[in-house]
Formats: sequence, C-alpha cells, structure tokens
Amino acid sequence: MTAAPASPPGPNPPGTSGISPRNEPAGPDIAAVQRHTVKVLMAAQVVAGVGMGSMISSGGLLLEHLTGSAATAGLANTLTTLGAALLSVPLAALSRSRGRRAGLGTGWLIAAAGALTVLAAAALRLPPLLLAGMLLIGSGTATNLQSRYAAADLAAPGGRARALSLVVWSTTVGSVLGPNLSGPGAVLARALELPGTAGTFVFSVAAFALGWAVVHTRLRPDPLLLAARHDAAATGTGRAAPSSFATRTRGALRRVTASPSALTGLVALVLGHAVMVSVMTMTPVHLAHHGASLSVVGLTVSLHIAGMYGLSPLVGRAADRLGRIPVILLGQALYAAATLLAGMAGGRQWMVATGLFLLGLGWSCATVAGSTLLSESTDAAHRSAVQGVSDMLMNLVGAAGGALSGGLLALAGYGGLNAAAAVLLVPVSALALYLSLRTRWRR
Repeated sequence: MTAAPASPPGPNPPGTSGISPRNEPAGPDIAAVQRHTVKVLMAAQVVAGVGMGSMISSGGLLLEHLTGSAATAGLANTLTTLGAALLSVPLAALSRSRGRRAGLGTGWLIAAAGALTVLAAAALRLPPLLLAGMLLIGSGTATNLQSRYAAADLAAPGGRARALSLVVWSTTVGSVLGPNLSGPGAVLARALELPGTAGTFVFSVAAFALGWAVVHTRLRPDPLLLAARHDAAATGTGRAAPSSFATRTRGALRRVTASPSALTGLVALVLGHAVMVSVMTMTPVHLAHHGASLSVVGLTVSLHIAGMYGLSPLVGRAADRLGRIPVILLGQALYAAATLLAGMAGGRQWMVATGLFLLGLGWSCATVAGSTLLSESTDAAHRSAVQGVSDMLMNLVGAAGGALSGGLLALAGYGGLNAAAAVLLVPVSALALYLSLRTRWRR
C-alpha cells in the first residue's frame, strides 16, 4: 500500500482540541496500526499489571499494621479508587490534547511516584503519607481502564468488544503474578528494614516504570491522534473546540442520559465496579482475621484477578455475538452468586476464594459489555469526554463503596457487607431488562 503524501506542517484546523496529526505518518494502513496498537497496549498491561496486582492485598494490611486498626484498612484501597476518579478526567484530557502516548505514559509515571511514596511512608511509619501514596497509585487504575478505550480508537465497529477485551485480558499475567509476590516482598522488606507488607511496593515501582517505557517508546503512531485525523478527513470538521471541565462533564452526562443504551452501559460500569471494590477491599482483612497466611490471601486475590481478566476475550466474543445486554445480565447473575457464596463462607477459605473468582468474572462481563455499549452509543465527537466521565464516576462510586466497606465489616460482618453490595445489582438488572424489552417492542 502506498502512503499518501504527508500533510504540510501548520496550525491545527479550527475546533480540533489541540490534536495535531503533524507528527503522525500520513496514510497508514489503519488495520495494521490497530493490530500494532493492541499488541503494545497488551505488553504495557502485562508489565504494569504486576504493579497493580502486587499491592492490592498489601495496601490495607500495611495501613492496618501502621495504625493498629482494622477499621482503617479499607482506606488504602478507597484512596486508590478515589485517586483513579480524580485523575481519570485529567488523564483523558491529556490524551485528547496530546494523544494516548502522553496520557497513558503520564498515568504510569504518577503511579510509580505513588508507590515510592508508600515505601517512604512505611519507612517513616507515617499513615497519612501512605494514604497520599495510595491516592497517587490510583493513577495506575485510571490508566489501566483508559487503555481499554485506547484499544478501540481505531477498531472496526464489529470488533470493538474483542479489541477492548484483549487489552483487559492482558492484565491477567501481571495482576495474577503480583499478589503472589507477597512472600518475596516480605523477604525484601526485611532486608530494607520495612514492615513485611511493604516489600511488594518495590515491585510496583519497577512495574509502573516499565509500563511507561513500553507506552512511551512503542505506541507509535498514536491511535487517538490518528483517529482524530481520520475522523477530520471523513467529516471535514474535526473535533469539538476545547471547553471547560464543567462544560465537558455536563455535556457528556446529557448525552448519556438521553440514550437508554448509553445510560445502561454507564450504570452497569459504575455500580458493578462498586460491588467489586467494596467486597474485594475487605476480603484480605476478613481472611487475615480468620487466620489466613499472606500466601493464602495472595492466592485468593490472584483468583479474583484471574476472574476479572482471564476470560475477558471470551466475554468480548460473547458481547459481539450475543449482544451487550445479555452479557451485562450474565454479569449481574455472577455477582449475585459471588456475594451469596462469599457472604456465607465464614472462615472457609475455599468458599471465599470461589466467591472472589465469580466476583471478578462478573466484573469482566459488566466492564467489557458495559464499556462497549457506552462507547458505541455515543457519537464520535463526544466519545472521549463520555469515557473520561464514566471512569471518573466508576471510581468515585467505587471509592465510596470501599470507604463504607470497613464500617460495614465492623458492624455487620463479612456476610452483611456482601448482602449490602448485592443490593446494587437491582438497578443495573432493571435497566438492562428494560432496554432489552424496549428493543424487542420496537422490532
């Protein structure tokens, strides 16, 4: 295929939100670039996933060690989720103005700085500093989530869910390996004269830095910049002019609420994430209180993450073939089974582990199908703004669930926490069933 002549350098066309194609090669094979983009995103997710997975079971336990209070343990993951909410929109805006390479790369660097801050807090025995570090590590969660949308920037409509699910799946390797670094991390922590649960954050620093390096050096051409140029050439208009955060947020929410399918996708993402975060956050604490070792806690979290990511290609294929709504409803059924099984487990570790695996699988169904439904239900000119706002809401509500989970565990036990989380399944199921019936009536 012969490339078209490169466009001459010059200012951005009016209303392109600062996205300039001048540094991107002209006329590339879109399908080839899409395949390369997915491979690079998958590689970055594999290595950076080690950083996220290694600290999931350690953050709460480290905070409990420093404060001596189990009730505060949930604040670690809560701050991570809150950090993801606060940073998702700025990172999306950075991607919108300078491309995915800048947005995703910056996200991984901020997460690395957060892990270094946690190590400093552990050395100095300063819980507030630890919470600040966990807040910054939330950038890794935001970057992880936005990577799935980057996979869909250049994807053909019929393969959008599959491309998105492949990037979600690639997190499996690193995220499943990460929690099992608790043992080596404890050895490393003793050598550094740190609390045993702090050692995994050393691995997190290296993993996040490597994720940045992969994105920064290999994500070329930038998929979002190329998609912007492609859309501008097709429509002759380019993207909407830059606007304030409040204006973008209001506009994104108006477009979502005006579309039943987009609203269903958003609610499935937001409430599904809240169910997952609230239960997962306190599971390591629950297991530790029943005498589970760090290795058992790490294995349980690994099974949970395997459920989240390991089967996502099959979930994506099902969403493309069966439809988004059936897969969202399947996710709600899996959530119900997970909260019932884990909630009734007590000290039976195999029941908790099975419940956490089903919880992760339910999250995969809700996230892959919900993200795809939301993206395809929004026009291209406003899609990136809607994606940023959806991730912000997803993590804000997840942070609220994580914040409440410690108190619910103390007041009602692990069973009560699971029961409260299961209540959130009702509105998602109702909306999905309504949309399904509405579509059939129209036929």
